[in-house]
Amino acid sequence: MYTQEGDRKRSVRSAPAARGAGVARRLLGELERTAGEAGVVVLRLETNRALSEAIALYKRSGYAEVKAFNAEPYAHHWFEKTLGKKTQTGRVQ
Repeated sequence: MYTQEGDRKRSVRSAPAARGAGVARRLLGELERTAGEAGVVVLRLETNRALSEAIALYKRSGYAEVKAFNAEPYAHHWFEKTLGKKTQTGRVQ
């Protein structure tokens, strides 16, 4: 599912009826967990300036805003988070 080159996950969203229930926060947590299990050390995310809820979620979740790391035309904010250090088993702690 993940490679060291950095697979892209696109358009992770929660349904309007689920907003405010913590679904996006749990999805982000699961993404971080599975990425760490796959050995991904740094997780990068991007979002559009209109998605203020996503920007706030990423900041609350420990993501730092960084310089653009791709040329995605619809992205205006780029974030990254170090998940930990890789162990001998290849997982991240």
